Amino acid sequence: MVHIENLVKRYGDLLALDHLNLDIKEGEVFGLLGPNGSGKTTAINCLLALLKYDKGTITLFGQEMHPDSYDLKRQIGVVPQNVAVFDQMTVYENIDYFCGLYIKDRTRRKELTEEAIRFAGLEDHRKMLPRKLSGGLLRRLNIACGIAHKPKLIIMDEPTVAVDPQSRNRILEGILELNRQGSTIIYTSHYMEEVEQICSRIVIMDHGRSIASGTTEELKRMIRTAETIRIEGIALTEEQLAAVKELPHVFQAGYEDQKLTVKCTSAKHNLIRVLNYLQQQEVSFGRVYSELPTLNDVFLEITGKELRD
Repeated sequence: MVHIENLVKRYGDLLALDHLNLDIKEGEVFGLLGPNGSGKTTAINCLLALLKYDKGTITLFGQEMHPDSYDLKRQIGVVPQNVAVFDQMTVYENIDYFCGLYIKDRTRRKELTEEAIRFAGLEDHRKMLPRKLSGGLLRRLNIACGIAHKPKLIIMDEPTVAVDPQSRNRILEGILELNRQGSTIIYTSHYMEEVEQICSRIVIMDHGRSIASGTTEELKRMIRTAETIRIEGIALTEEQLAAVKELPHVFQAGYEDQKLTVKCTSAKHNLIRVLNYLQQQEVSFGRVYSELPTLNDVFLEITGKELRD
């Protein structure tokens, strides 16, 4: 559905996109991740033909994308990170207006507007102005405006920023429902657990390039971390910490505020080896956790950066 090949974009001396290649298949919920400044927003703006690029090709639905490719743009819905609605218009009027940018038939537009209101759970708020809505409801209105015309491709940029957990769950469930109804979705987020929950495939960008791609499980198999052991309420000497680091299959160990964190490669009995050593040293401790790698572990190991930096 989307093919980006050797995309290059410069801002003066800054190389924002460095021969970026991306392929997004029909029916995917495609996660696009990267630290700030990695090129995600630039790539999306180029994809939408809102930004002129220096080199490369972008193909949507089998056709090359240009600024005047209006037939292609009618098949795209955009849910921006910053809420983009009219404060002077009611919930219904906002959705009707944005739907009307794509659908000219009034009867059909009314049907789609009502469907979007039901989909977003805004039935009881249809006559309210946006400024009267809670943060979660405002985000749901933002989504309804972007998807009311039933686009084949939906781009969602941080749709759950600063919303409560209940609204976040409602939004994520709605995204999966849109996908079940036939929409392909490009999803960006700083919340790794969301991406892990809903995305069928993920690309991690950095320095304007795709540096890793695959399903969540495929990405996890790319890194060294296979198990993270956390032990609280423990008092360790520097010598004991150094000994933990020398245990088989341990490649990283840190100790701070009476908490020991040990990262291990794939092997059986990692936890038992660590606990046996502590028992031999007669070191007491509190709670113990053993965790499989998360998408956040993948991101940190591959990019060396916190996603929220």
